[in-house]
Amino acid sequence: MKTWFITGTSTGFGRVLTEKLLEKGDRVVATVRKADALDKLKAQYPDNLWISVLDVTDNKAIKRAVDQAFADVGQIDVVVNNAGYALFCAVEEASDEQISQQIETNIIGSIQVIRAALPHLRKQGHGRILQVSSAGGQTTYPNFGYYHTSKWGIEGFCDTISKELAPLNIGVTIVEPGAHATSFGAGLATAPVMEAYENTPAGDVRRAIAAGTFPICNDVDRSVQAIINSIDISPAPLRVALGGDAYRDMRAALVARLEALDAQKELALSIENND
Repeated sequence: MKTWFITGTSTGFGRVLTEKLLEKGDRVVATVRKADALDKLKAQYPDNLWISVLDVTDNKAIKRAVDQAFADVGQIDVVVNNAGYALFCAVEEASDEQISQQIETNIIGSIQVIRAALPHLRKQGHGRILQVSSAGGQTTYPNFGYYHTSKWGIEGFCDTISKELAPLNIGVTIVEPGAHATSFGAGLATAPVMEAYENTPAGDVRRAIAAGTFPICNDVDRSVQAIINSIDISPAPLRVALGGDAYRDMRAALVARLEALDAQKELALSIENND
């Protein structure tokens, strides 16, 4: 039996992950924004589910929630950063407030959850951090510029701490799902549309999502089970791609970046001072 701390459990991946873990007998400290979001699950699993109300843009509240979670359950084996959302618009369309909210939720909130958990994980001598990112943490799609900013940013952070924490027996895994039939689409934040972008790739993606023609072909249950299974892999895999679209799109982006880098090899090496 393992004990998990999971943010953003009201819907989507966080909710399904919480349900599956409770079904298998694990213990879960689940954070939500609305206190009654998991009432039915709490009634079903009163001894294995702890519920914490948390807004991950409140740094002080994050520390209180994480400290209280460890105090209540004694040991937490896995910390899952799942809370997040996407701002869906061309970059010029977003307001300053929307940009700040996207960064504060998806990057700073995740960083602060990890920072709050680290003293406890170090003290107990082990742990695993799961950061839910996206295929959009390695590739890009028009109209998701600020979402990509947040996911590329948190992937850089997690890639770095994986090196810092490995000697402390704390593993880090970045989860990169493709498109799944969750509440993600319904939760998209939007901005007023500017006519200038209607006949651009941003407009094309907007119309595809509005028409329901954006392909969603991945199974949520299978992906969540793969997340659970990753905990038993040692050493921790740095990244887990979930979905055929995730694999194809990320691979294409990485190959293109490598080809572009190789094309600049002569220039790059010419800068090196070998005197």
